[in-house]
Amino acid sequence: MTPSRDISRLIEIMAALRTPVTGCPWDLEQNFATIAPYTIEEAYEVADAITRGDFDDLREELGDLLLQVVYHARMAEEQNAFAFGDVVEAITRKMIRRHPHVFADKDGNIQPAGVKSAWERIKAEEKAERAARRPPEETAHTSLLASVKAGLPALARAMELQRKASTVGFDWNDPRAVLAKIREEADEIEAALDGKDKEELAAETGDLMFAVVNLARHVDANPETALRATNAKFERRFAYIEKALAAKGRSLNGASLEEMDALWNEAKRAT
Repeated sequence: MTPSRDISRLIEIMAALRTPVTGCPWDLEQNFATIAPYTIEEAYEVADAITRGDFDDLREELGDLLLQVVYHARMAEEQNAFAFGDVVEAITRKMIRRHPHVFADKDGNIQPAGVKSAWERIKAEEKAERAARRPPEETAHTSLLASVKAGLPALARAMELQRKASTVGFDWNDPRAVLAKIREEADEIEAALDGKDKEELAAETGDLMFAVVNLARHVDANPETALRATNAKFERRFAYIEKALAAKGRSLNGASLEEMDALWNEAKRAT
């Protein structure tokens, strides 16, 4: 089997990998739940390539992400649920429906100012249609937060849950009030440290992280982007410590915390 620019070749490759007996043992063992973490990881890899402006990596990572779509579609086809073509048809139908200003006839165009309102209206219609297809017991109560997708990364979902709640006034009006909440949550962690209850400490840590995401929202910072930037900064400064020690013929294992902390402070001044 040779490489190709045709999506059908990728679908054929995945089918071959999932064919019993002759396929790949690892691929045959997988299911939706075991593949889902890889799907999320590949989406992050795409975001990382974009952040770095590396188009060669972006091409590769987009291919990896596309493979995830093909993988899930193949498993669904094996269960007679749907196939890759159904996925494509569903998204093309949705995009056409959500862009009447582009795909409508000459009498159906709308002005740019009306595009967002039309988008929101059409999304609401689609949501209502999906709800109508669900069993009655699943739609007995519809929370304001029900539209926040459960599969979002935790930081992004926290941000969206808070944004939704804010639309009905459940929110602080001043970032300083959020900062006070962060201090309160930190105090609760400190109190929990005395009890040494791991579950309580995990819960209190989650509360603190949720409050920090709220602060990010109030100062108009994307928490994921902010944390990525801090991760990169940490890597640069830690590398400074490694290089400084290596220049003295030393290693991390032979350095004390005090030495590394002093070099960290040097790195902060330098970077």
